[in-house]
Amino acid sequence: MTLELPRPAERALRVFRVDFAPVHRQPSAASVLGATAAAVAGSLGIDALLVVIGQAVFPSTRGYAHFQFSDYSKLTVIGVVIACVAWPIVTRISSDPRWLFLRMAVAVTLVLWLPDVYILVLGQPAKAVAVLFAMHLAIAVVTYNCLVRLAAPPRRARDLAATGPSVTDIELP
Repeated sequence: MTLELPRPAERALRVFRVDFAPVHRQPSAASVLGATAAAVAGSLGIDALLVVIGQAVFPSTRGYAHFQFSDYSKLTVIGVVIACVAWPIVTRISSDPRWLFLRMAVAVTLVLWLPDVYILVLGQPAKAVAVLFAMHLAIAVVTYNCLVRLAAPPRRARDLAATGPSVTDIELP
């Protein structure tokens, strides 16, 4: 028995390249865990660097509550882990997971900027909020790249034979 979806739902799934027919194998659990560790470490590192840079460029932001490691680290880790859980799901439901995951990362980043806009409207310092915006963007870039590069779905041998190797399939000496 095949489940028939309404036409608008089918169109939406096609637009977002959700086809439930990936041509690749799933990334290994080890590669996803490694990418997760790298994404968490990289995101926390870039956050800390952006805080240092932000406070150097905007001295008035020194001591800003949201620049405390204990404040941003919890939220960073939670967000990165959620993205890392989503990646294997995306690789399972799409034959073009990088395309879909990039758009998801952009959408999530825009949504995560909403609280920054809210605290800006409430009167938080614009320079400090600008650093928060940069932190959210940097986390998205780091996490996306760790996942799609370190936990890339391996291509099947028969697919390589049909399409030829891609640049990422070529081994260097």
